[in-house]
Parts: sequence; structure tokens; C-alpha cells
Amino acid sequence: MELRQLKYFLRTAETLNFSLAAKELFITQSTLSQQILHLEQELDQQLFERNSHQVILTEAGQMLLPLARKTVNDSEACKQRILDLKGLETGELNIGVTFSFSCITNETMVDFLKKYPKIKINVRYDSMSTLIGKLLKHELDFVLAFKPSANYNNIESHLLFNNRLAAIVNEYHPLVGKKSVTLGELEDYDLALPSHGLQARNAFDRIIEGKGHNYRIKVEINNVHMLFSLIRNTQYVTVLSESTVLNEQGLRAVRIDEPGNGMDGCIHTLKDSYLKNSAKEFIRMLSRSTAILQNSTLANI
Repeated sequence: MELRQLKYFLRTAETLNFSLAAKELFITQSTLSQQILHLEQELDQQLFERNSHQVILTEAGQMLLPLARKTVNDSEACKQRILDLKGLETGELNIGVTFSFSCITNETMVDFLKKYPKIKINVRYDSMSTLIGKLLKHELDFVLAFKPSANYNNIESHLLFNNRLAAIVNEYHPLVGKKSVTLGELEDYDLALPSHGLQARNAFDRIIEGKGHNYRIKVEINNVHMLFSLIRNTQYVTVLSESTVLNEQGLRAVRIDEPGNGMDGCIHTLKDSYLKNSAKEFIRMLSRSTAILQNSTLANI
């Protein structure tokens, strides 16, 4: 049994699609099928049931899955511990970032690459739930996102900064100049909101639940940058965290005056899992970045 075969089995088991698994592994489908067949022959067990419509794990495949995942993860941790002896002279760093954190990470990304040019950084922008799923599969080293409302038993969330929900408008909007806005006042404006499932939307839905507000929601978008463009060019109002628009030209944040509108920015890591030196260094640099200091200042105003 080869480690490569276990990696191939793992990806196929997670996708339940030989074509997609082969594509993600950068091998041909025939090579993948051949290696899975060799593994099945060595174990003398069929791992997948295949027909023209679907691929499913057999009982033996279901039993092998957690064992294969642990073996692959342990091998990667072993490799990383050895690489860390080289003192950030080689390796890769895999970071998950929710859309709201893009402006916060840019400064640290540039500084890190200048200081450690031999480290390759892979950044995945996606929703919180998708990124946490990838973190649990050891596909990411850590995730930058707001603290989730759900509890993940295998995830540790380390506070990075405190933040709050705000009404986001362009610099010529009537709300500009107000210190804060109430939930009731937002009924007077057309809203363009982040889609359901994004953290800012979840937080907004939570604080308005059961309060009977009647909002004019005209647009829902699952991309923050598209929201920015729309808000810059219309009189619509969106709702995001204050930190989302740091250093965004033409946009202003007006704090929402409502208890419970806090959003804690966090670094999410796996419990009881090895954290590579490059991840520790990136987190250290991020915690001292101008963006984080600005967020700390905002929280105290």
C-alpha cells in the first residue's frame, strides 16, 4: 500500500466522482482508476461501487476512509515538521479568507512575501462554512473569518479584533455624517444585502429577528466587491462589518445602533493539530498590521 494510493482513494471518496478527483489530483482518469484497482487488489476488498449514474463507498471503503485521512494527514504533518527546520526557507502556506477579510489581509500578504520570498502562499476566498470544511480536511492551515454562530468541536477560534455591523453607503449618501443609524431608520432606504449564508448577512438577520421591520431589499449578492461597486454607483445601503470597508475609496460605514451587533474577527485553527512555522509567522505579522490596529481603534470609538 502506497501513500499515493491512499491520497488518490481519499480524494475519490470525498468527491465520489472519478473524473473530478483525477482533475483535482492532476492525473488522468485511467491512472486514478488503475491505482484504485491496485489498492483494492492489495486489500482484497472492493472500495467503491460504480455504475453509469453514481459512485458510492462500499462498507470496506467507509471503514478505510477515516484511516486513510489520518495516515495522509500524519504524513503531511511529519513532512512539515522537517521542513520547518529550514527556518521558513521553503514550503507552502494555505490560508482561507472570507470575503470580508480581503482588505485586512492584503498588507500582511505583501509584507510576508517580501520577508519570506521562498514561501508560496495559496489563498482561498470563500464562505465561512466552505472554508471551515476545508480546514477540517487539513486543506487549509488556518481560516480568517468572523466568529461563527455555530460551534465547531474541532476548531479553535482565536480573537483578532472586535468589530460591529454597519450600514455601508457611498460618500454622497444622506446617511454620511450620522454617527449611527437605527434598524428602524434603515426601512427608509433601498437595501442591497450580502446573500444568505455570508457572515454579515447572518449577523444582520440575527439582530432583526422577531422585530417586525419591513425592509426594501432590492438586491442580494454573494460577492463583496460587486456590492462595493453597486453601493458606489447608487443610493442603496448595504450591511457589512465596519472593517470590510477599511481603505475602500468612496465608501463610508455608519454604525448600526443595536445591541448584539458585534462581529469578532478571528483566526480559526484545528484543535490538537500541528501549526507550521509559516502560519505562526503570518498570524504574528497580521496581528501587528495597520489594518488590525485600525480595527482595534474602531472598536474603542
